[in-house]
Amino acid sequence: MERVQSIEERQVDDAWQRIETWLRLHAPATVDMLLPGASEEEIDALERELGVRIPVGLRTFWRRCAGTRPVPAASFMLKERAPMRFDAVVAVYQEQMLLQQRALDLSRRRGDGEGVALWRAAWIPVFSFGAEDYVYGLCLEAETGRLWSWSEFAERQVEFDSLTDYLEEMADVLETPSLAMGGKPGLIEGALVWGPPNDADGQALWQPVVG
Repeated sequence: MERVQSIEERQVDDAWQRIETWLRLHAPATVDMLLPGASEEEIDALERELGVRIPVGLRTFWRRCAGTRPVPAASFMLKERAPMRFDAVVAVYQEQMLLQQRALDLSRRRGDGEGVALWRAAWIPVFSFGAEDYVYGLCLEAETGRLWSWSEFAERQVEFDSLTDYLEEMADVLETPSLAMGGKPGLIEGALVWGPPNDADGQALWQPVVG
């Protein structure tokens, strides 16, 4: 188990290093949005507050990046998501667990058994729609390592088998844009923006990355 964890730690660290290196070369404005990595003590405190074991891969990521500043271009991650700050992780987790308990109570009163799983205790929010917009996002399942998507419409599905897969796919697309299956990497005033943007102003400013 320790060897598996050490491999996961190295893979996440290597993938994030590739992403950060690319950002420093091509998107310095995005680098300026990043918050410093968290300490082990801060991650331990978050783990206690959530009451969920934080997997080694996620710990590794958070040691490198513990969120972004609240700016419009913060959703620079693959699938246009923003790394969440710890206070947002706690707030979203507690809100979703409360909604899940209410749904469970309602199902039981109706005699519907356990009902639909809107949120699981092992789901840790990691990436959100925006730096301060949490209606959509990606959460990591602590038990399996899979990344699930959530939305305000109770849509839940597995998006990636692991945090490593997510970060490596992003790094691959940044380094070789032709690999992009959805949004393509581009730049607006030195910030990474996946596009082409939907709005006319964004389209006028957006420059696709060629490589």
